[in-house]
Amino acid sequence: MKFKKFKFKKVKSTNNTAIRIIKETKYNLGMIVAEKQLNGRGQYGKKWISAKGNLFISFFNELNQTNLSINTITKINCLLVKKLLSSFTSKKILFKKPNDLLIDKKKISGILQEVIFARDKKFLITGIGINIKKNPIIRNYPTTNLQEITKKSISKISVENKLKQLFEKNLSKLYIIK
Repeated sequence: MKFKKFKFKKVKSTNNTAIRIIKETKYNLGMIVAEKQLNGRGQYGKKWISAKGNLFISFFNELNQTNLSINTITKINCLLVKKLLSSFTSKKILFKKPNDLLIDKKKISGILQEVIFARDKKFLITGIGINIKKNPIIRNYPTTNLQEITKKSISKISVENKLKQLFEKNLSKLYIIK
């Protein structure tokens, strides 16, 4: 399972861009990456604060090819992001339901999954935000970033490539490829 990569300098949101690409093209499998996200979205209509230097990425794939529930896929996606973060730090990474990842009780990543119907198919869009260089200041919700935790400079492209490899390797085991 190889994701077609779509790179953008600036988007409103990577999930919105994935929806547009699904509706306007014949791609059933893709990955949207943006340097800047102007109106990132989080769970329950919350805004995802998109600081420059962090990772904003959305994967999309046809959902008709699996018998897994959305809850199971959410858990798998959280585990994949946890595995990615574990490759940078040995600190304990916890889940805060439904889809936040925390290190030292501070949010480092969030995932927003959406299901849409287009072209007589069902698609899953998995938006992932990872604080690499900066973290937003959110009242009553501590945040952190990878560089703060590791005390090392971390390349956004290396995080992006590792995440792509994890998704390609692990999701291909979960979906029936036609």
